[in-house]
Amino acid sequence: MAPLEDQRSTVYKVDPAHPETETLPTLRTEELLLNMGPQHPSTHGVLKVILELEGERIVKSTPVMGFLHRGVEKLAEGMTYHQFIPHTDRLDYVCAMYNNFAYCRAVEKLMDITVPERAEYLRTIVAEVQRIIGHLFWLGTQALDIGAMTVFFYTFRDREILLDWFDELCGARLTTSWYRIGGVERDFTPALVDKLWRFLEYFPPKIDEYVIFLERNRIWLARTKGVAVISAEDALNFGLSGPTLRGSGVNYDLRKYEAYAAYPKCEFSVPVGKNGDTYDRYWIRVEEMRESLKIIRQCLEQMPKEGPILADVPSVTLPPKDRVFTNLESMIQQFKLFSQGFDAPPGEIYCGTEAHKGELGFYIVSTGGGRPYRLKIRAPSFIHMGAFDYMARGYMIADAITIFGTYDIVMGECDR
Repeated sequence: MAPLEDQRSTVYKVDPAHPETETLPTLRTEELLLNMGPQHPSTHGVLKVILELEGERIVKSTPVMGFLHRGVEKLAEGMTYHQFIPHTDRLDYVCAMYNNFAYCRAVEKLMDITVPERAEYLRTIVAEVQRIIGHLFWLGTQALDIGAMTVFFYTFRDREILLDWFDELCGARLTTSWYRIGGVERDFTPALVDKLWRFLEYFPPKIDEYVIFLERNRIWLARTKGVAVISAEDALNFGLSGPTLRGSGVNYDLRKYEAYAAYPKCEFSVPVGKNGDTYDRYWIRVEEMRESLKIIRQCLEQMPKEGPILADVPSVTLPPKDRVFTNLESMIQQFKLFSQGFDAPPGEIYCGTEAHKGELGFYIVSTGGGRPYRLKIRAPSFIHMGAFDYMARGYMIADAITIFGTYDIVMGECDR
């Protein structure tokens, strides 16, 4: 290795007051450009980030997305409103049914369809079960990324219980599809209800276990407290939502402010942070799981024992299974209408839903007919990545992984 004198820059500092004197030569530092990804396992999907570094400190970070782009929004233009439902499963595949819910709500708003009361309760229950699944997945992987492996095994153990429950509900564990325009595909069985009641008793002590594991872990506290701080004003300016926004002290939750489904009939709190750091966003997600249990319990107690689970709109929804057709011709006509797509009114609507990551919105432009003219998805993962550079500047390379995790991004939803 060359001696230190040979590594120094030839640039000399000159004192303006005494131009005849020169200071000793100084070391010149240069910024290092580092490509993180797209194969990096801690980026929660196929993502590349170009990091500009001074030593190990981040000066600038530029996310490069689109590796998982599948043209989902364009595909919607060639399908009927019903046919597009399974494609929404593949957006945020960790919580597929939340995408179904948000999309169906948007179409119902476009068509002015009223969902039956029992179906609204069923939808709310499943949405909150999905929220718990999403937060368990986030908590386990975030802890694993930071170095707390035990929590990962515990959260995935409990997540398996709910995935088995979904398997019994709709026949799938991951890319689930059960929501329908105007209601749901099928009702709960007594066995499903019984399993939910047992989970409500089983799960609260498990949440306490996660908290004990993490809040007594010096590494977890050092890697989350005071890391990736963003103020309420900046969070709003970047369009953040969900736990990422509420961690900065902004009390905004669409379940309260738009009061859709059965949420107006349930009493629950919206956890709000104070410091806007990674730790507050972790705490909010843990508390949201406790609140989800309250909502599920209230829905099970209040839900009508009987009633339709799908709106009876012949031009929009499939006929109920117990409908008796007067003749074969009328039945064939019904299914022809359904396969061709119903005639949506011309116009445009936007409908936002409070998913576990944040506000998941669908914007639909209709010119009439059975297919959308244009469909745009407001994916919280994509919006949140817009704040990554701002939140990462000044932190270390290792903190970049923590910041990815604090958004709870899924690249299938981000790229669409």
